[in-house]
Amino acid sequence: MYFDISQQIGIDLLKIEAIIQHAKGAGVLIAMDSNSRSTSWHDTLTNTRGRILEKFLMSKQLHIMNEERDYTTFRSRQGTSNIDLTVISNHLLRAVVEWEISEQESCFDHIIRYAIGQGKGHRIEFDLQDVRYIVKKDNKEKFQETCFD
Repeated sequence: MYFDISQQIGIDLLKIEAIIQHAKGAGVLIAMDSNSRSTSWHDTLTNTRGRILEKFLMSKQLHIMNEERDYTTFRSRQGTSNIDLTVISNHLLRAVVEWEISEQESCFDHIIRYAIGQGKGHRIEFDLQDVRYIVKKDNKEKFQETCFD
């Protein structure tokens, strides 16, 4: 999505709301040029558009995948910023991994990469081979004695 800097941000937020409604509880990932700045996505400052977007994302339980990096997502003659965002819904929170800003550039923007449902990332592996005990109420004291001996 491209958020036109010359438009009120509310117009674009209505589009995001329509996307969420259309997805009907499925996972949503939005790659956006937000043209808004916030320290929440590791920019150096927060502007009015950024505050509005922050509140909206929180109200819709959307998460910003951007991580702090040596590179910014956007650069121009006027400077650098992190206005390009990767936003996801709760359903994809564990599925989107390995978010990074590439060293490779494309015009003014850096390329943002991430993996969906693959890679090592932030996934939590469970070892279900652990020993488990079934303890009945009347055997609780005997079980505790055995464990602490």
